[in-house]
Amino acid sequence: MLIVELETPSASKLDDPHMADPAEQLQRLYMAGFEFETFDRFPKCVGVVRDQCIAMLVPDPNGLQILGTPGWRLGEAIGVLLEKDGRPVFQAKDQIVEATAERLEVLKRFREDLRLVLKGDAKQE
Repeated sequence: MLIVELETPSASKLDDPHMADPAEQLQRLYMAGFEFETFDRFPKCVGVVRDQCIAMLVPDPNGLQILGTPGWRLGEAIGVLLEKDGRPVFQAKDQIVEATAERLEVLKRFREDLRLVLKGDAKQE
């Protein structure tokens, strides 16, 4: 018989209003239209995707946190915003997609919504 003991948060942690519950954060993200993906290469992270934008989240003592910079989804990779030949592009290794004004606006909204939802400040529709 295998017995597993789970560490339960102390009463002080449960009462701390600054501590975010990752399960509640994931529920709020789902309700805000974000989808979730896991990646074998990043076993401790969860990918959140919406409108071709992607960010990686990692657990932290204060709840889920954004790892790195959100970017444009290019296959199984995150296209990082950079400038190539004088024009903005999203690039992941040899994959390049033009960073159009519409895509930049979608990414901006994605970043803002993601931060608000993680903080618990987003309004549910």
